[in-house]
Amino acid sequence: MTDSLRRAEKARKTKETQINVKVDMDGTGKSKLSTGIGFFDHMLESFAKHSAIDLEIKCVGDLHIDMHHTMEDVGIVLGGAIKDALTKETGGFTGINRFGHAYIPMDETLARASIDLCNRPYLVWRVEFTRDKVGEVDTELFKEFFHAFAMSSGACLHIECLYGVNTHHIAEACFKALARSVRMASEQDSRLAGQAASTKGSL
Repeated sequence: MTDSLRRAEKARKTKETQINVKVDMDGTGKSKLSTGIGFFDHMLESFAKHSAIDLEIKCVGDLHIDMHHTMEDVGIVLGGAIKDALTKETGGFTGINRFGHAYIPMDETLARASIDLCNRPYLVWRVEFTRDKVGEVDTELFKEFFHAFAMSSGACLHIECLYGVNTHHIAEACFKALARSVRMASEQDSRLAGQAASTKGSL
């Protein structure tokens, strides 16, 4: 972690999962990840690298049941940590671009993410997978992660796969698109002079 002020640590403990997340929004994309799900760790590593967020996640979940609780709850805690890092000084999304977007090509796949850090959470998910699993992960669980992330981060988030065939590529392109859109939206804009990018005056 750097000397950035835009850092946060968040934890969640239930009968299903025990999670601790640390984020530094002004990092270099370093990550230390342990969720017990290899492919999910791979996706989170891509998210950290392409968002330039230094990210630590430790999760112990009820994987003997399935992966649902782990993936959803990591989304909840990660989104919440990012929101805390960006709002803890002022209580709102101030001094940042607010909006971000990215197109990510990955071989035959093209994914798009658009995000508004506005404190009005919403998810539009237009992603279809060609198989039910990638590795050991049920592909339906990716929507659960992105939904949890959007709700807890206060983001209006649109994720789309415009086209693609390979399931691994579709999932990874979506995570990279999220990463790049978060990076753009969370960048500080000196012209805002610390104010929110909103005619309402606060977000």
